[in-house]
Amino acid sequence: MKKTHILKFYISIFLLSFGSLVFAQKTDSLKIKKPYSLRLGVDMSKPIISIFDNNLSGLEITGDFRLANRYYIASEIGHTSKITSEDFLNFTTKGSYIKIGANYNAYNNWLDMRNEIFVGIRYGFSTFSQTVNSYTINQNGVYFDEYFVQNPIKYDNLTAHWAEFVLGIKVETFKNLFLGASVSFNSLIKTDDPDNFQNLFIPGFNKRYLNNSGAGFNYTVSYQIPLYKKVK
Repeated sequence: MKKTHILKFYISIFLLSFGSLVFAQKTDSLKIKKPYSLRLGVDMSKPIISIFDNNLSGLEITGDFRLANRYYIASEIGHTSKITSEDFLNFTTKGSYIKIGANYNAYNNWLDMRNEIFVGIRYGFSTFSQTVNSYTINQNGVYFDEYFVQNPIKYDNLTAHWAEFVLGIKVETFKNLFLGASVSFNSLIKTDDPDNFQNLFIPGFNKRYLNNSGAGFNYTVSYQIPLYKKVK
């Protein structure tokens, strides 16, 4: 009788251990490892536009890093040179800029997908120069000829600060290779306007409208460098 009870006891322990092992394996199989990576890219829109517009040249490098499941630190850094012709004014803007902020991915990926539909915010800062190449003095009436001045005036060490709201997408086309596009809506916080001249174009901010707003877009190709993974 005692041997029978002992045998039943060991059988129960074996079944309990086996069941626990199977349950643990099933639980582990449901765990998904999410990659946390540094993604670097380049904005292709500026080189493409410069092919058709000799007055614009520039380069922008983009980067982001995953902080949490849906949150990313994001940044852009670039350089722009642009010649702008207005009705009575022709000027050249040259300078560099940096934008830093965060993105939130609103897209719910399946399993190991890494696509994004994101919203983001940025703080932008630019340092640049303006060169007034030529201008025409606008005089009232028709009795005097227009006075055209072609004597370049350069303003150095100008700065600008702005806030930016971003909407965009990123799609993984091949492993770790992403294509992306985004639009931005900018609000100028502060800039150094030279005497008798307003900064009508600012690198990184783009064209400045009457209400100190701006807009921009980019088309990026980026590569993701895997660093580590977290289990979700």
